[in-house]
Amino acid sequence: MLEHGYIQIYTGDGKGKTTASLGLALRALGHGWNVLIIQFTKGDSATSYGEIVSASKFLPNLDVKQFGMDRVVYSHNICMEDYKEAKKGWECAKEAINSGKYQLVILDEINICIAMNMLKVSEVKDVLLSKPESLEIVLTGRYAHPELKALAHLVTEMQPVKHYFDVGVMARQGIEY
Repeated sequence: MLEHGYIQIYTGDGKGKTTASLGLALRALGHGWNVLIIQFTKGDSATSYGEIVSASKFLPNLDVKQFGMDRVVYSHNICMEDYKEAKKGWECAKEAINSGKYQLVILDEINICIAMNMLKVSEVKDVLLSKPESLEIVLTGRYAHPELKALAHLVTEMQPVKHYFDVGVMARQGIEY
């Protein structure tokens, strides 16, 4: 396990933030780590995300927990239930971070929750600053807050160059979910 865990952020408008974090999770699992992925703003029971199916079938050291409604959250459709789900996810994250159970915690789409004022950046920052020394934490999602970028040890900005969505190809099972 790690002597010193870092804070990583995958952000930007390009595709691949969650995918990159899943690759990191797979790598960590290969070394016997316990990994938790908390998915904020993702609660689509009609569409099984491949990572959830894989975790339950093949990866006993991987826990995936979803907190969100069964739709994408935008500023024009956000509702009180979205705030409640984000808070529940954040409570779960705080407990997990301090539990000592995990070596890697991925907070998928937490940056969106902060950008949309569903979570307070000051609260997230406080928890990150007091995280256990050996714990690696990854934050994903567009619009990473400047204070969190300054705090992180690694920040990757995904930039779109070309995407098949632009010509009408929607999310595909096994690739985007």
